[in-house]
Amino acid sequence: MPIVDDIAGLRRILGTARTIAVVGLSQHWYRPSYFAAKYMQDHGYRIVPVNPGCAEILGQRCYPDLASIPGPVDIVDCFRRAPDIPPIARAAVAKGARVLWMQLSIRNDEAARIAADAGLDVVMDRCVKIEHARILGGLNWAGVNTGVISARRPV
Repeated sequence: MPIVDDIAGLRRILGTARTIAVVGLSQHWYRPSYFAAKYMQDHGYRIVPVNPGCAEILGQRCYPDLASIPGPVDIVDCFRRAPDIPPIARAAVAKGARVLWMQLSIRNDEAARIAADAGLDVVMDRCVKIEHARILGGLNWAGVNTGVISARRPV
């Protein structure tokens, strides 16, 4: 399975992806999904909200499901409970996404197997915002120990 759990793999994903479909994105600014999506949007990523209960979030049209999104998606970022992830994984495969990303505390081996068998990279139990800030966002310049050891700045 292409489970990505190393700095080089996360850097590759975040460095090449441009479009992130956020499944379960909340319209409320104080929710973690909103905060993470806003951060990624502010750092140049195109955010595609997936929430059947909303028309628009973060100034972007909201879609009821992955299949309704016109055009390609690089990362499917899941803010749903772990048991809800397998159908999302199947939809991500059908959509042609490159990565299935499960947020903090979300792990589902069945969903990971579905995505990995179709050739998607799988990230589990990690926050896209935290990983971006840690690896590409300059968090280390603020004095935070990011665990990334390098004598070179990331490209």
